This record gives sequence, structure tokens and C-alpha cells, in this order.
Amino acid sequence: MAEERGRVLVVDDEESVRDLLQRILEGAAYNVVTAADGQETLDKMSELDIEVVLLDIKMPGMSGIEVLQQLTAYYPDICVIMVTAIDDAQTAVETMKLGAYDYIIKPLNPAETVLTVQRAIEKRDLWLENKRHRVNLEKRISEQAKQL
Repeated sequence: MAEERGRVLVVDDEESVRDLLQRILEGAAYNVVTAADGQETLDKMSELDIEVVLLDIKMPGMSGIEVLQQLTAYYPDICVIMVTAIDDAQTAVETMKLGAYDYIIKPLNPAETVLTVQRAIEKRDLWLENKRHRVNLEKRISEQAKQL
């Protein structure tokens, strides 16, 4: 079996969409967890180490945009990919301004979906590596300043 490539949370109120995304991503060696609504998403985020969230925009109760706002506020190093059946450029731009990494439109193209998740994980890994380097650099500068 191939090595797992990262943990992805798939959020959609439609079970068939969750199942499809889970099959696509597990077929590409991702560890997939699913949630049916916004509250379940937030609960799983607090319990698990998630790297990427595929988040449906239109959901009953808490909308995907509301969930996105909470995710970016509490988990700034997470990559959120918005998923929707609506081809609406204005909504795409709005979600990107709110911190979404990318936006994919249903019906899903499996190859594009896997590539988008792969790129999101690569971006997150680079961001975290950069953050570690900054912390180490600041620590070294502080230590050198003390020696002066």
C-alpha cells in the first residue's frame, strides 16, 4: 500500500458527494475524514490534525462561508478548498478573500480534485517550513543580540 499523503476533511451535506470525494482521495492515498455540516466540521477540526478541508459552500444551518471564516480564524495554517455546484465568479472571489486556498466546481473532475489537494498540501507544507525558519531566525537574532 502507498504511503498516506495527508489528512483531508471532506465537508458536504450530500452523502453521495462525501462518498465520491472520499473514494477519489483515498484512491490517491490520502487519509480522508468526512463531515456532514458545519458543527461536525468544527468538532473534527478540534480533535484531528487536518491539513486540507474540502468545504461545500451551500449547506443547511451554518453555510460553507461561515465555516470558512471560523476555520481561517482558528486554524490559520489550514488550506480550505471550496466546493460548489454554482459556477459563480463573485462567490469564488469572495471565498478567496476570506482565506480559501482554491475553489472547485461540481461535477468534480477526479484528476483536478487530486491535483488541487496535492497543491494545497504542498503550499501548507511550504508555509509551515517558512514559519519554522522565521522562528529559528528570530531566535538566533535574539541570542546574538544578547551577546552584544
